[in-house]
Amino acid sequence: MFARLSLLAVVALLASGCANNTSPVLGGKNISYGDTKAVELVTNEFGSTDLQMIAESMTRSLAQSGILQGRPVVQVYDVKNKTSEYIDTREITTSIKTQLMKSGTARFASDNTEMQSQVDQLKLQNQSGLYKKSTVSKTGNMIAAKYRLEGSISSIVKRSSDYKDVFYKFSLQLIDVESGLAEWMDEKEIRKTTER
Repeated sequence: MFARLSLLAVVALLASGCANNTSPVLGGKNISYGDTKAVELVTNEFGSTDLQMIAESMTRSLAQSGILQGRPVVQVYDVKNKTSEYIDTREITTSIKTQLMKSGTARFASDNTEMQSQVDQLKLQNQSGLYKKSTVSKTGNMIAAKYRLEGSISSIVKRSSDYKDVFYKFSLQLIDVESGLAEWMDEKEIRKTTER
């Protein structure tokens, strides 16, 4: 009887230890998960909220323009970073691509940085002799893009003894590959001011 009670006490103790929902401690600091959609204002440098605002604004504008009728193939070029800070512009275009794909608005060809990987894979399948012929992807069947999507992000930074003001401007355009005409353009502006 005593052994049974001791076993129940141990199980209860272990269960209560497993049910602890406090934040984990790492290196003496509490770590917790945050809302990925919450406004992030840690600094006035480019951050996650800015990326999300830009991607959502550009995706909505492009989808509502009507230019992407029939799910055309689009090739995405790197966005030029003309700011003085490091910004992973690929994350902006990846977010835009993801949202457009999920909405069924467009299809995407290998972008300019992924194209070499695509070519290498086709060569490997067709020239190595490693693959069963009936499963090999044939060369000459890649789908060419009807449009290319490209843009830039720039910033203007102003400082005084009391304030730092950063103005970001993100521009994006969709160009018809055959005609070279810009079929859609939009821009998003963000201003962040901090007291020093």
